[in-house]
Amino acid sequence: MGISEFSNIEASVKEIKEEMLLDMDPYSFVSASAYDTAWLAMVPLDSDRTCARFKECLEWVANNQTTEGYWGECPAIDSLPATLACLIALHRWNVGANHVKRGLNFLQENAEKILGKTYDELPRWFTIVFPGMIELARKAGIELAFPSQLDGLLSDIFRKRQSLLDNEELVVGNQYYPPLLSYLEALPSWYDVSEEEISMNLSGDGSLFQSPAATARAFMATGNQQTLSYLQMVVGRCANGVPPTFPMDEDLIRLCLVNQLQRLGLADHFTREIEDNLAQIYWNYKTQESPEKSSNNADVAIQLHKDSLAFRLLRMHGYTMSPGQLCWFLNNKNVRAHIEENHENFSISMLNVYRATDLKFPGEDELEEARSFSRKVLEKISLKDTSFGCTGLKKMVEHELRFPWIARLDRLDHRAWIEDINNSNILWVGKTSAHRLSTLLNKKLLQLAVAEYEFRQSIYRNELEEVTRWSKSRGMSDMGFGRERTTFCYFAIASSIPLPYDSEVRMIITKSAVVITVADDFYDSEASIDELNNLTDAIARWDAEGLSGHSKTIFNALHDLVSEIVAKVLHQQGIDITVFLQQIWYETFNSWLVEAEAKWSTGGLSMEEYLGTGMVSIALHTIVLPASYLLNPSLTYYKVRAGEYPAVTKLSMMIPRLLNDIQSYQKEQEEGKTNYVLLYMRENPGADIEDSTTYVRGIVENKWGEFLQHVLMDDGSGELPKGSKFLHLSCVKVFQMFFHSSNRYDSNTDILQDIQKAIYIPLNIG
Repeated sequence: MGISEFSNIEASVKEIKEEMLLDMDPYSFVSASAYDTAWLAMVPLDSDRTCARFKECLEWVANNQTTEGYWGECPAIDSLPATLACLIALHRWNVGANHVKRGLNFLQENAEKILGKTYDELPRWFTIVFPGMIELARKAGIELAFPSQLDGLLSDIFRKRQSLLDNEELVVGNQYYPPLLSYLEALPSWYDVSEEEISMNLSGDGSLFQSPAATARAFMATGNQQTLSYLQMVVGRCANGVPPTFPMDEDLIRLCLVNQLQRLGLADHFTREIEDNLAQIYWNYKTQESPEKSSNNADVAIQLHKDSLAFRLLRMHGYTMSPGQLCWFLNNKNVRAHIEENHENFSISMLNVYRATDLKFPGEDELEEARSFSRKVLEKISLKDTSFGCTGLKKMVEHELRFPWIARLDRLDHRAWIEDINNSNILWVGKTSAHRLSTLLNKKLLQLAVAEYEFRQSIYRNELEEVTRWSKSRGMSDMGFGRERTTFCYFAIASSIPLPYDSEVRMIITKSAVVITVADDFYDSEASIDELNNLTDAIARWDAEGLSGHSKTIFNALHDLVSEIVAKVLHQQGIDITVFLQQIWYETFNSWLVEAEAKWSTGGLSMEEYLGTGMVSIALHTIVLPASYLLNPSLTYYKVRAGEYPAVTKLSMMIPRLLNDIQSYQKEQEEGKTNYVLLYMRENPGADIEDSTTYVRGIVENKWGEFLQHVLMDDGSGELPKGSKFLHLSCVKVFQMFFHSSNRYDSNTDILQDIQKAIYIPLNIG
């Protein structure tokens, strides 16, 4: 372990906690909106209309132009009106001539390319705001020089705006969209809006629909002191640029931050902060009266985003969350229809609804319906570009639909999130831009996440070399038969659960999996029945006398492994688990012997008998339970006996067995063997192979929900500590990864790229 790298990571964590998370001001986590900040920068002082009232906003505009010349997070459609608004603000106060020049160059060189990407799906807000900013810029005397190729496209956008203005009411309008008045700052000069209409629609805080930009325009039009007080409050609360909306739902901001920490792979560094935030959010959910959910489009999208994040994060941390807290939108036919018809406005919301339904428990039909509904919406989105071109949502959606969470490894998810950081820092979509994690916090979290990932890679490389040497020295890697899977086994456990840097659990699990793979192959295809009986008897006696060749090599490797685990647990916990380990390994070896006996392939077994042995022979419990003694808290004080396992362990034995059988039935049929899929067809003569695999997949799906419930919720039984339950979850997900859609464990090539990404290839940060 590199001491300097470790020290740098610790220092970064401390800095982030002290500078950013200590007082937990949610607004400090949200990036400023260039568009809204520019509008506040345009507001003049009453006494001197040649001077900006909010100079800090004008300074922000002057200091936050990108090197490419635009304002905003990335060069997408939301950067076009933002850049125009910033140019207008600078031009109004006759400052930043070079900024103005660079901004105009950007628009001239990039507007056609940006608009071309999303022209077929330009959102309503853009159709209103972009023409308005063009008109204001020209009225201010700014010479816009768009390329002539854009003339037709711009004319079409202006025509679409005209149609909207002609057909929608100023305030009432379509209940699913923000009203036209919320875009007051972008409405054309000929569109008459009276002071009375503005004043009548001010919120109690003095804002116009909680929009800093619209409220700034309202103040300039009316001089209303309530609007001024609101603007002063916004600037006072958000010193480093103003957000797209104010006030914001602070619980939603906190949920987004917790989500970001977890998706970047940094949760273990901020355990206390995450726990405190989730506890407060859960309290707020439980104590608030069940409010009537809004049917306004913007409110629905944000509410769904919040509820789906809360549902997933809280349930994942053991809090009781009912499906109704997420699935309320299913009961409103109009909302459902609108989401389907305007899916681009709900892209982030639906993605998070879909992710939340990963945690479905048995009998939660509402969640199943929500999953089906959100998947259909996401499939539409995957076929098109999204309304915010730089969000990378299409890529995220495609990945989510193709590779379900149950079959993904956390470490590779972290890598994808880190590498797509410019897109994955989207919090939610607002009026004219995406709400994003603050630039400074995002930069620091990214630096920490990169350091953390690459530091772990160095640890993983060293540990893999060590376990490979062990495998060779114990004769496991050159037996001359079967599968050599040391790297596969180590990659899987290292990538599936964020164990501590120096965790011995990774090594113990890898060595156990290596012995299991070699011994299983020996029993499956290499040895005679006499050899297998002798080896099984030796395991029962825990004595190698009479063994030779491969049998002796396997016994000695197992003896060495068990001795290592016993010594470590004795040192850490002060107890001797020798007998337990010997018993659990004998149980496993004996199950392989049963499978190897002639009756296994003669068709005499029932499905129940088969599964009773098959659950043991898959050997997941043989990996997880011994390793659980090395976790903190340890399994030491929990009564687990060989052959008598808690429900979560039994389910973790059943699910991988059935997954394996779904992918291996053809091979085993050719070899004259049987498995659960083949037995179902034998006991149901009218069923074909598709019927059988569908039946078995249905069992897996049901048992998976049951298993998740045991892992995540405290049932009061106290059967296993939380860490052991999550280790069970990680290992079952490994089996899901190996056997979800094919038998990747037996393939020599399918997961090589994943191994390279997890252990060897440096991160690709654009």
